[in-house]
Amino acid sequence: MLSSRVRLVATTARLVHSQIYSSSRSFMDLKALLCSLNDFASLSFAESWDNVGLLVEPSPPHTVNTLFLTNDLTEEVMEEALQKKADLILSYHPPIFRPMKRITWKTWKERLVIQALENRVGIYSPHTAYDAAPQGVNSWLAKGLGVCTSRPIHPSKAPDYPTEGTHRVEFSVTHTQDLDKVVSALKEIAGVSVTSFSARADDEEQTRLSLNCTQQALMQVVAFLSQNRQFYQKTEILSLEKPLLLYTGMGRLCTLDESVSLETMIERIKSHLKLSHVRLALGIGKTLESPVKVVALCAGSGSSVLQGTDADLYLTGEMSHHDVLDAASQGISVILCEHSNTERGFLSDLRDMLHAHLENKINIILSETDRDPLHVI
Repeated sequence: MLSSRVRLVATTARLVHSQIYSSSRSFMDLKALLCSLNDFASLSFAESWDNVGLLVEPSPPHTVNTLFLTNDLTEEVMEEALQKKADLILSYHPPIFRPMKRITWKTWKERLVIQALENRVGIYSPHTAYDAAPQGVNSWLAKGLGVCTSRPIHPSKAPDYPTEGTHRVEFSVTHTQDLDKVVSALKEIAGVSVTSFSARADDEEQTRLSLNCTQQALMQVVAFLSQNRQFYQKTEILSLEKPLLLYTGMGRLCTLDESVSLETMIERIKSHLKLSHVRLALGIGKTLESPVKVVALCAGSGSSVLQGTDADLYLTGEMSHHDVLDAASQGISVILCEHSNTERGFLSDLRDMLHAHLENKINIILSETDRDPLHVI
Protein backbone atom coordinates (compact mmCIF):
# COMPACT_ATOMS: atom_id res chain seq x y z
CA MET A 1 0.00 0.00 0.00
CA LEU A 2 2.84 2.37 0.88
CA SER A 3 4.74 1.70 -2.33
CA SER A 4 1.57 2.35 -4.31
CA ARG A 5 1.22 5.76 -2.65
CA VAL A 6 4.85 6.57 -3.39
CA ARG A 7 4.39 5.74 -7.07
CA LEU A 8 1.25 7.89 -7.16
CA VAL A 9 3.06 10.88 -5.63
CA ALA A 10 5.98 10.47 -8.00
CA THR A 11 3.67 10.26 -11.01
CA THR A 12 1.77 13.35 -9.86
CA ALA A 13 5.02 15.24 -9.37
CA ARG A 14 6.13 14.35 -12.89
CA LEU A 15 2.79 15.54 -14.32
CA VAL A 16 3.00 18.83 -12.43
CA HIS A 17 6.58 19.35 -13.56
CA SER A 18 5.59 18.52 -17.14
CA GLN A 19 2.74 21.06 -17.03
CA ILE A 20 4.98 23.76 -15.60
CA TYR A 21 7.65 23.00 -18.20
CA SER A 22 5.12 23.00 -21.00
CA SER A 23 3.63 26.29 -19.76
CA SER A 24 7.06 27.88 -19.54
CA ARG A 25 7.62 27.08 -23.24
CA SER A 26 4.22 28.39 -24.29
CA PHE A 27 5.22 31.84 -25.47
CA MET A 28 6.83 33.71 -28.36
CA ASP A 29 8.72 36.97 -28.54
CA LEU A 30 6.46 39.60 -30.11
CA LYS A 31 8.86 40.36 -32.97
CA ALA A 32 9.23 36.66 -33.80
CA LEU A 33 5.46 36.25 -33.72
CA LEU A 34 4.96 39.21 -36.05
CA CYS A 35 7.42 37.68 -38.52
CA SER A 36 5.51 34.39 -38.40
CA LEU A 37 2.20 36.17 -38.92
CA ASN A 38 3.63 37.95 -41.96
CA ASP A 39 4.87 34.61 -43.31
CA PHE A 40 1.33 33.28 -42.92
CA ALA A 41 -0.18 36.17 -44.90
CA SER A 42 2.05 39.00 -46.05
CA LEU A 43 0.94 42.50 -45.15
CA SER A 44 2.09 43.49 -48.64
CA PHE A 45 -1.22 41.99 -49.87
CA ALA A 46 -3.18 44.71 -48.06
CA GLU A 47 -4.75 47.60 -49.94
CA SER A 48 -2.73 50.83 -50.00
CA TRP A 49 -5.44 52.76 -48.10
CA ASP A 50 -5.58 50.25 -45.26
CA ASN A 51 -3.97 50.49 -41.82
CA VAL A 52 -2.54 47.06 -41.09
CA GLY A 53 0.14 45.47 -38.94
CA LEU A 54 1.13 46.23 -35.35
CA LEU A 55 -0.98 49.20 -34.24
CA VAL A 56 -0.21 49.22 -30.50
CA GLU A 57 3.09 47.96 -29.11
CA PRO A 58 3.95 47.60 -25.41
CA SER A 59 7.49 48.62 -24.52
CA PRO A 60 9.95 45.85 -25.44
CA PRO A 61 10.74 43.19 -24.65
CA HIS A 62 7.24 41.77 -24.95
CA THR A 63 6.43 38.07 -24.96
CA VAL A 64 3.13 36.58 -26.09
CA ASN A 65 1.60 33.63 -24.29
CA THR A 66 -2.02 34.19 -25.41
CA LEU A 67 -3.15 35.48 -28.81
CA PHE A 68 -6.75 36.71 -28.75
CA LEU A 69 -8.74 36.74 -32.03
CA THR A 70 -11.64 39.07 -32.74
CA ASN A 71 -13.32 40.56 -35.77
CA ASP A 72 -13.96 43.93 -34.12
CA LEU A 73 -12.20 45.30 -31.05
CA THR A 74 -14.91 47.03 -29.02
CA GLU A 75 -14.69 48.03 -25.36
CA GLU A 76 -16.67 44.94 -24.42
CA VAL A 77 -14.25 42.74 -26.37
CA MET A 78 -11.26 44.53 -24.79
CA GLU A 79 -12.64 43.76 -21.33
CA GLU A 80 -12.92 40.10 -22.30
CA ALA A 81 -9.37 40.07 -23.67
CA LEU A 82 -8.01 41.51 -20.43
CA GLN A 83 -9.95 39.00 -18.34
CA LYS A 84 -8.46 36.19 -20.42
CA LYS A 85 -4.92 37.54 -19.97
CA ALA A 86 -4.30 38.25 -23.66
CA ASP A 87 -0.83 39.49 -24.58
CA LEU A 88 -1.66 40.30 -28.20
CA ILE A 89 -5.05 41.01 -29.77
CA LEU A 90 -5.44 40.17 -33.44
CA SER A 91 -8.35 42.35 -34.52
CA TYR A 92 -9.35 41.70 -38.14
CA HIS A 93 -10.67 45.25 -38.48
CA PRO A 94 -8.13 47.90 -37.44
CA PRO A 95 -9.45 49.76 -34.37
CA ILE A 96 -7.13 52.62 -35.31
CA PHE A 97 -7.82 53.78 -38.85
CA ARG A 98 -7.93 57.55 -38.96
CA PRO A 99 -5.00 59.41 -37.35
CA MET A 100 -5.42 60.24 -33.66
CA LYS A 101 -4.36 63.72 -32.55
CA ARG A 102 -4.63 62.91 -28.85
CA ILE A 103 -5.03 59.92 -26.55
CA THR A 104 -7.59 60.78 -23.87
CA TRP A 105 -10.48 59.04 -22.13
CA LYS A 106 -12.98 60.92 -24.29
CA THR A 107 -13.66 58.48 -27.16
CA TRP A 108 -13.94 54.69 -27.13
CA LYS A 109 -11.08 54.13 -29.57
CA GLU A 110 -8.75 56.31 -27.52
CA ARG A 111 -9.78 54.33 -24.44
CA LEU A 112 -8.87 51.09 -26.23
CA VAL A 113 -5.33 52.37 -26.80
CA ILE A 114 -4.98 53.49 -23.18
CA GLN A 115 -6.22 50.16 -21.84
CA ALA A 116 -3.94 48.22 -24.16
CA LEU A 117 -0.85 50.16 -23.11
CA GLU A 118 -1.69 50.16 -19.41
CA ASN A 119 -2.13 46.38 -19.48
CA ARG A 120 0.79 45.70 -21.83
CA VAL A 121 -1.39 44.23 -24.58
CA GLY A 122 -0.39 44.62 -28.22
CA ILE A 123 -2.92 45.16 -31.02
CA TYR A 124 -2.36 43.77 -34.52
CA SER A 125 -4.67 44.05 -37.53
CA PRO A 126 -4.33 42.20 -40.86
CA HIS A 127 -7.64 43.32 -42.48
CA THR A 128 -7.34 43.40 -46.29
CA ALA A 129 -4.15 41.31 -46.19
CA TYR A 130 -6.38 38.45 -44.98
CA ASP A 131 -9.03 39.36 -47.59
CA ALA A 132 -6.49 38.85 -50.36
CA ALA A 133 -4.62 35.82 -48.99
CA PRO A 134 -5.23 32.47 -50.75
CA GLN A 135 -6.27 30.91 -47.44
CA GLY A 136 -8.03 34.05 -46.24
CA VAL A 137 -11.48 35.46 -45.60
CA ASN A 138 -12.84 35.41 -49.15
CA SER A 139 -11.70 31.85 -49.76
CA TRP A 140 -13.44 30.85 -46.52
CA LEU A 141 -16.62 32.61 -47.65
CA ALA A 142 -16.50 30.70 -50.95
CA LYS A 143 -16.56 27.38 -49.05
CA GLY A 144 -20.23 27.92 -48.32
CA LEU A 145 -21.26 27.92 -51.98
CA GLY A 146 -20.64 24.26 -52.73
CA VAL A 147 -18.03 22.61 -54.96
CA CYS A 148 -16.60 25.30 -57.23
CA THR A 149 -13.48 26.74 -58.78
CA SER A 150 -12.55 30.29 -57.84
CA ARG A 151 -10.13 33.04 -58.71
CA PRO A 152 -9.58 36.57 -57.41
CA ILE A 153 -11.69 39.25 -59.05
CA HIS A 154 -8.81 41.71 -58.69
CA PRO A 155 -5.54 39.75 -58.48
CA SER A 156 -2.74 41.09 -56.31
CA LYS A 157 0.67 41.86 -57.73
CA ALA A 158 3.82 40.17 -56.50
CA PRO A 159 5.77 42.31 -53.99
CA ASP A 160 8.88 42.28 -56.18
CA TYR A 161 9.72 42.65 -59.85
CA PRO A 162 10.69 39.41 -61.64
CA THR A 163 14.07 40.89 -62.54
CA GLU A 164 16.29 43.62 -61.16
CA GLY A 165 14.97 47.09 -61.88
CA THR A 166 11.69 48.73 -62.86
CA HIS A 167 12.43 49.44 -66.55
CA ARG A 168 13.98 47.73 -69.54
CA VAL A 169 15.90 49.70 -72.18
CA GLU A 170 16.79 48.12 -75.52
CA PHE A 171 18.79 49.43 -78.46
CA SER A 172 21.15 48.14 -81.15
CA VAL A 173 24.84 48.76 -81.75
CA THR A 174 25.97 48.31 -85.35
CA HIS A 175 29.72 48.81 -85.13
CA THR A 176 31.69 46.36 -83.04
CA GLN A 177 34.23 48.99 -82.05
CA ASP A 178 31.47 50.96 -80.32
CA LEU A 179 30.15 48.00 -78.37
CA ASP A 180 32.84 47.76 -75.68
CA LYS A 181 32.74 51.52 -75.02
CA VAL A 182 28.97 51.53 -74.67
CA VAL A 183 28.81 48.46 -72.43
CA SER A 184 31.63 49.74 -70.24
CA ALA A 185 29.96 53.13 -69.79
CA LEU A 186 26.58 51.62 -68.97
CA LYS A 187 28.01 49.20 -66.41
CA GLU A 188 29.42 52.13 -64.48
CA ILE A 189 25.86 53.35 -63.77
CA ALA A 190 24.58 51.96 -60.46
CA GLY A 191 21.37 49.97 -60.72
CA VAL A 192 21.92 48.77 -64.30
CA SER A 193 22.39 45.20 -65.55
CA VAL A 194 23.38 44.62 -69.18
CA THR A 195 22.82 41.64 -71.46
CA SER A 196 23.54 41.38 -75.19
CA PHE A 197 22.49 39.14 -78.07
CA SER A 198 22.97 39.05 -81.83
CA ALA A 199 20.27 40.42 -84.10
CA ARG A 200 19.83 41.15 -87.79
CA ALA A 201 18.06 44.20 -89.20
CA ASP A 202 18.02 45.49 -92.79
CA ASP A 203 20.40 42.66 -93.77
CA GLU A 204 22.92 43.97 -91.28
CA GLU A 205 24.36 42.13 -88.30
CA GLN A 206 23.85 44.03 -85.06
CA THR A 207 24.32 43.55 -81.36
CA ARG A 208 21.17 44.16 -79.38
CA LEU A 209 21.71 45.48 -75.85
CA SER A 210 19.07 44.96 -73.18
CA LEU A 211 19.32 46.88 -69.90
CA ASN A 212 17.34 46.35 -66.73
CA CYS A 213 17.53 49.47 -64.61
CA THR A 214 15.98 51.16 -61.62
CA GLN A 215 13.88 54.31 -61.89
CA GLN A 216 16.84 56.38 -60.70
CA ALA A 217 19.27 54.76 -63.12
CA LEU A 218 16.87 55.18 -66.05
CA MET A 219 17.46 58.92 -66.29
CA GLN A 220 21.23 58.42 -66.36
CA VAL A 221 20.89 55.80 -69.10
CA VAL A 222 18.68 58.11 -71.17
CA ALA A 223 21.14 60.98 -70.67
CA PHE A 224 23.99 58.78 -71.90
CA LEU A 225 22.10 57.48 -74.94
CA SER A 226 20.87 60.93 -75.93
CA GLN A 227 24.47 61.92 -76.61
CA ASN A 228 24.46 59.51 -79.56
CA ARG A 229 21.55 60.07 -81.93
CA GLN A 230 22.16 56.73 -83.65
CA PHE A 231 21.44 54.89 -80.38
CA TYR A 232 18.80 57.18 -78.99
CA GLN A 233 16.49 57.31 -82.02
CA LYS A 234 16.11 53.53 -81.96
CA THR A 235 15.87 53.11 -78.20
CA GLU A 236 12.89 51.27 -76.71
CA ILE A 237 11.97 51.87 -73.07
CA LEU A 238 9.62 49.44 -71.38
CA SER A 239 8.03 49.85 -67.97
CA LEU A 240 8.16 46.50 -66.16
CA GLU A 241 5.11 45.25 -64.28
CA LYS A 242 5.09 43.13 -61.17
CA PRO A 243 3.50 39.76 -62.06
CA LEU A 244 -0.06 39.00 -61.01
CA LEU A 245 -0.59 36.34 -58.34
CA LEU A 246 -2.97 33.62 -59.49
CA TYR A 247 -4.65 32.83 -56.16
CA THR A 248 -4.18 36.11 -54.25
CA GLY A 249 -6.33 39.22 -54.49
CA MET A 250 -9.60 40.95 -53.68
CA GLY A 251 -12.93 39.19 -54.01
CA ARG A 252 -13.56 35.80 -55.59
CA LEU A 253 -15.29 34.81 -58.82
CA CYS A 254 -16.64 31.32 -58.19
CA THR A 255 -17.94 28.92 -60.83
CA LEU A 256 -19.98 26.06 -59.43
CA ASP A 257 -19.41 22.56 -60.76
CA GLU A 258 -23.19 22.21 -60.97
CA SER A 259 -25.80 24.96 -61.13
CA VAL A 260 -28.27 25.25 -58.25
CA SER A 261 -31.40 27.31 -57.77
CA LEU A 262 -31.08 30.69 -56.10
CA GLU A 263 -33.25 29.35 -53.27
CA THR A 264 -30.80 26.48 -52.67
CA MET A 265 -27.86 28.89 -52.73
CA ILE A 266 -29.53 31.12 -50.15
CA GLU A 267 -29.93 28.16 -47.77
CA ARG A 268 -26.29 27.16 -48.27
CA ILE A 269 -25.09 30.65 -47.44
CA LYS A 270 -27.32 30.92 -44.36
CA SER A 271 -26.04 27.56 -43.14
CA HIS A 272 -22.38 28.47 -43.72
CA LEU A 273 -22.70 31.82 -41.95
CA LYS A 274 -25.05 30.46 -39.25
CA LEU A 275 -27.66 33.10 -40.04
CA SER A 276 -31.42 32.84 -39.84
CA HIS A 277 -31.96 35.76 -42.23
CA VAL A 278 -30.20 37.43 -45.17
CA ARG A 279 -31.29 40.29 -47.41
CA LEU A 280 -32.06 39.50 -51.06
CA ALA A 281 -32.48 41.67 -54.14
CA LEU A 282 -33.71 39.67 -57.13
CA GLY A 283 -32.14 40.52 -60.45
CA ILE A 284 -34.56 41.75 -63.12
CA GLY A 285 -36.34 38.73 -64.60
CA LYS A 286 -35.03 36.36 -61.90
CA THR A 287 -36.94 34.23 -59.38
CA LEU A 288 -35.97 31.97 -56.48
CA GLU A 289 -35.93 29.09 -58.98
CA SER A 290 -33.47 30.82 -61.33
CA PRO A 291 -30.22 28.86 -61.78
CA VAL A 292 -26.99 30.10 -60.21
CA LYS A 293 -23.74 29.01 -61.80
CA VAL A 294 -21.37 31.95 -61.22
CA VAL A 295 -21.11 33.82 -57.90
CA ALA A 296 -19.01 36.95 -57.34
CA LEU A 297 -18.32 37.53 -53.67
CA CYS A 298 -16.49 39.90 -51.39
CA ALA A 299 -16.46 39.75 -47.61
CA GLY A 300 -17.43 42.97 -45.82
CA SER A 301 -18.34 45.88 -48.06
CA GLY A 302 -18.15 44.66 -51.65
CA SER A 303 -19.44 47.39 -53.94
CA SER A 304 -16.11 48.57 -55.32
CA VAL A 305 -14.77 45.03 -55.78
CA LEU A 306 -17.89 43.50 -57.34
CA GLN A 307 -18.89 46.40 -59.59
CA GLY A 308 -18.82 45.43 -63.28
CA THR A 309 -18.26 41.72 -62.62
CA ASP A 310 -20.38 39.39 -64.75
CA ALA A 311 -22.12 36.84 -62.49
CA ASP A 312 -25.51 35.36 -61.63
CA LEU A 313 -25.21 36.42 -58.00
CA TYR A 314 -23.35 38.93 -55.87
CA LEU A 315 -22.63 37.91 -52.26
CA THR A 316 -21.29 40.43 -49.76
CA GLY A 317 -21.94 41.99 -46.37
CA GLU A 318 -23.20 45.37 -47.47
CA MET A 319 -23.68 47.46 -50.61
CA SER A 320 -25.15 50.90 -51.17
CA HIS A 321 -28.78 51.19 -52.23
CA HIS A 322 -27.83 52.46 -55.70
CA ASP A 323 -25.20 49.77 -56.28
CA VAL A 324 -27.82 47.12 -55.49
CA LEU A 325 -30.18 48.75 -58.00
CA ASP A 326 -27.43 48.78 -60.65
CA ALA A 327 -26.70 45.07 -60.15
CA ALA A 328 -30.37 44.09 -60.18
CA SER A 329 -30.95 46.07 -63.39
CA GLN A 330 -28.37 43.81 -65.08
CA GLY A 331 -30.19 40.68 -63.95
CA ILE A 332 -27.73 39.99 -61.12
CA SER A 333 -29.29 38.98 -57.81
CA VAL A 334 -27.68 40.33 -54.63
CA ILE A 335 -27.42 38.73 -51.19
CA LEU A 336 -26.40 40.96 -48.26
CA CYS A 337 -25.56 39.41 -44.89
CA GLU A 338 -24.39 42.48 -42.89
CA HIS A 339 -20.76 43.49 -42.93
CA SER A 340 -19.01 41.41 -40.30
CA ASN A 341 -21.27 38.36 -40.69
CA THR A 342 -19.34 37.58 -43.87
CA GLU A 343 -16.02 37.72 -41.98
CA ARG A 344 -16.37 36.55 -38.39
CA GLY A 345 -16.76 32.83 -39.09
CA PHE A 346 -13.31 32.81 -40.68
CA LEU A 347 -11.72 33.28 -37.26
CA SER A 348 -12.39 29.66 -36.27
CA ASP A 349 -10.49 28.46 -39.35
CA LEU A 350 -7.80 31.05 -38.65
CA ARG A 351 -7.30 29.74 -35.12
CA ASP A 352 -6.70 26.23 -36.44
CA MET A 353 -4.38 27.41 -39.22
CA LEU A 354 -2.34 29.57 -36.83
CA HIS A 355 -2.03 26.73 -34.32
CA ALA A 356 -0.41 24.65 -37.07
CA HIS A 357 1.63 27.53 -38.50
CA LEU A 358 2.98 28.55 -35.09
CA GLU A 359 3.52 24.91 -34.07
CA ASN A 360 1.30 25.29 -30.98
CA LYS A 361 3.86 27.56 -29.32
CA ILE A 362 1.20 29.89 -27.92
CA ASN A 363 -2.41 29.79 -26.77
CA ILE A 364 -4.91 31.07 -29.34
CA ILE A 365 -8.45 31.90 -28.26
CA LEU A 366 -11.54 33.35 -29.93
CA SER A 367 -13.59 36.19 -28.53
CA GLU A 368 -16.98 35.13 -27.21
CA THR A 369 -18.41 38.65 -27.04
CA ASP A 370 -17.51 39.83 -30.56
CA ARG A 371 -20.64 40.11 -32.72
CA ASP A 372 -22.15 42.13 -35.55
CA PRO A 373 -23.74 45.31 -34.17
CA LEU A 374 -26.88 44.89 -36.32
CA HIS A 375 -29.67 42.45 -35.46
CA VAL A 376 -32.92 41.51 -37.16
CA ILE A 377 -35.82 41.95 -34.70
